[in-house]
Amino acid sequence: MTYVEYFIAIFKNNVIEELITLILLVLFFISRSIIGKIVRKHAQKNKVVYSRELYIRKLVNLSLVLLLIILIGAVWEISFKGLSLYFASIFTVVGVALFATWSVLSNLTASIILFFFFPYRIGGSIKIIDGDNSVEGQIMDITLFYIKVETDDNKIVTYPNNLAIQKPIMQSK
Repeated sequence: MTYVEYFIAIFKNNVIEELITLILLVLFFISRSIIGKIVRKHAQKNKVVYSRELYIRKLVNLSLVLLLIILIGAVWEISFKGLSLYFASIFTVVGVALFATWSVLSNLTASIILFFFFPYRIGGSIKIIDGDNSVEGQIMDITLFYIKVETDDNKIVTYPNNLAIQKPIMQSK
């Protein structure tokens, strides 16, 4: 059997899987485009800084790629039993690393929430009410992990995103 015959035999035996994979790839690119346009329109409508829009688009694209990989693996019936030891080792190492900085994922999630629902903009004045740790000043930047606020005495305070969505925030005028 030649290489050409071998590849033809593979393609003949896996027509359904190939079609489903092709459909998944088309759906991936369509959904990526649609979600990208939604994020872009939201950013333009609310005058969001381009860097924040870029953070969210990268996070959404990463999520879509991971979902695509999982779905294609399911279509081609990739045995996850063989990969389970590998994934368990990776997740253990990552879990220990994240335990040291437990708020990483919550800050990323809070960043997405702040992107779509945070009514304040860079350059605006706010007061985050947090008991003795209240912060008042002008928003300098909003990143994936924190909000950077410059106080009236020119000090820079970084406030975690996950706490910013939990605490009351007053807009100063």
